Amino acid sequence: MKAISLEFYKLRHKHLFSMITMFMLGEIAWAFMAASMSFSRNPKTAGWEPVIAMLSSMNGLFLPILCAIVVSRICDMENKGNTWKMLLSVSLKRGDIYKAKYICSCIIMSYAALIQIFAVAVYGKKSGFTQPLPITLLIRYFIGIFIVNAVIIALQQWVSMAISNQAFSLCVGMIGGFIGLSADLFPVIIRRIFIWSYYSGLSPIIQVYENEKMSFAVKNIAGSASLVAIIAMMGIIIYFLGNMYIESQEV
Repeated sequence: MKAISLEFYKLRHKHLFSMITMFMLGEIAWAFMAASMSFSRNPKTAGWEPVIAMLSSMNGLFLPILCAIVVSRICDMENKGNTWKMLLSVSLKRGDIYKAKYICSCIIMSYAALIQIFAVAVYGKKSGFTQPLPITLLIRYFIGIFIVNAVIIALQQWVSMAISNQAFSLCVGMIGGFIGLSADLFPVIIRRIFIWSYYSGLSPIIQVYENEKMSFAVKNIAGSASLVAIIAMMGIIIYFLGNMYIESQEV
């Protein structure tokens, strides 16, 4: 807890939460405008499922870039300030610092997901959706985002702490955003290789095409269980490899 509190203390003047809020509002505005245009053409499709599906597809573009920015800002404090020796001198282990930065990044990115959920609830209320607020779907939506974010954060943190030039880390995030945006166009076998594709892969809503018409359906939880296990294993492996690498480096 001491190391985590220290990470948040170091961010007090970084305006990170304000930046995340503005970033998320941009994505949400884009998604809701697209949804409103779709509903105006076909009012019968208005509902929670298309909105959640729309945000899930856009998350593939926005969230990898946001993860890269957040992790870079958190990790770059040690690179620019050259504070590793000072932190280690106050009995903080390098593994504890690495873990604290990881947890801090996950908490901050969870804030971004909560903004989306709150925005969906407000949009549905203002749009007059007749269905009640889908609490279960929103919980599944949050869990899916959290799991994918956790793996991407592990990857970005490894890159950010291994390479002092944060431009490289941001490039990885932008490449990930491009892959996440276009992932649904790839064959399933190729799509499963890239972690950035799982924002739509773990969405509780799927798009169904029948008779040249598109509809939305709730995905079976059992169908996502295997994907969650695979992604969680990927995250654990990436985190520990990154942690081992950083601990092996000389200060």
